Amino acid sequence: MTTETQNTDGGGIQALAARLSELQADREGLIAGLTGSVASGKTTLAGALADVLDDTLDVATVSTDGFLYPNSVLAERELTLRKGFPETYDHQALGEALRTLRTGEAAFPAYSHVTYDVDPALTRVIAQPDVLILEGLGFQPLSPPPRETHEPDLLIYLDASEDDLLAWFLERFVRLWNAAREDPSSFYANFLHMSEPELLEFTQSVWERINLANLRENIAPLKQRADIVLFKTRDHTITIAEDRLL
Repeated sequence: MTTETQNTDGGGIQALAARLSELQADREGLIAGLTGSVASGKTTLAGALADVLDDTLDVATVSTDGFLYPNSVLAERELTLRKGFPETYDHQALGEALRTLRTGEAAFPAYSHVTYDVDPALTRVIAQPDVLILEGLGFQPLSPPPRETHEPDLLIYLDASEDDLLAWFLERFVRLWNAAREDPSSFYANFLHMSEPELLEFTQSVWERINLANLRENIAPLKQRADIVLFKTRDHTITIAEDRLL
C-alpha cells in the first residue's frame, strides 16, 4: 500500500492555481469550495494549491469535516453510520463562518482523523485571506451567481473513477491501520485485531455501504453544478476537464 501523492505532470494543479489567481484578482477574499468523493484526494489537492498560490497570495485551507456534528450528537440522532452524508453536517454553522469571514475573522472548527471526531483544540481563527480553499463534503447545491454570502464563490469538483476511488480508500485505511500500531489512541486501533485480508474485506464493505452510496446519492450530483471539474487518474495526475466560468 502506498501513501497518496499528487502528480503534477499533467499540469492540472498549476493550471488550477493560475485560474484561482485570475478569479481572485476580480474578487477580494475568494472562497473556493472543493468537493469530490471520499478518498479522492481533496485535502492533498487543497494543500498543493495553497503551496503554489502562497508565492503571491495569502491562502488558507479549511476542511468541512470540522462542521460535522460531534460523535456524541451523531450517536444520539442515530446517524453514526451516516457520517459524511448531508444531514451529519452543521450547515448553519458553516454558512455563518463563511459569512463572518467576508467581513472579518472567523473561527473554523477542525476534525481529528486520529480520534475520528471533531476536536475543539484544533479550532483555527482565520482572518480574511486572499483565497480560502474550503474542501470536503456536505456542500449544498449552490445558488446561481452571484452566490449568497454564506456560500463559496465557486465550486470545484474533483472527479475520478469509482474503481480508483475504492483503491485509494483501501490504501488509506490500511496505511492508517498500520500507523495505529504505534498510537493506541487512534480510531484505527479498533481494527488491529483483524488480519490484513479481514481488514480489506471490512473496508470494502464500509466503502460500498456508506461512501459509495453517499457518492452516488449526494456528491456526484454536484459535478453538474460545479464551476470547474477536475479529473484524476490512478497515478494521481490531475487535469482540468471543464471550466464553466470561461
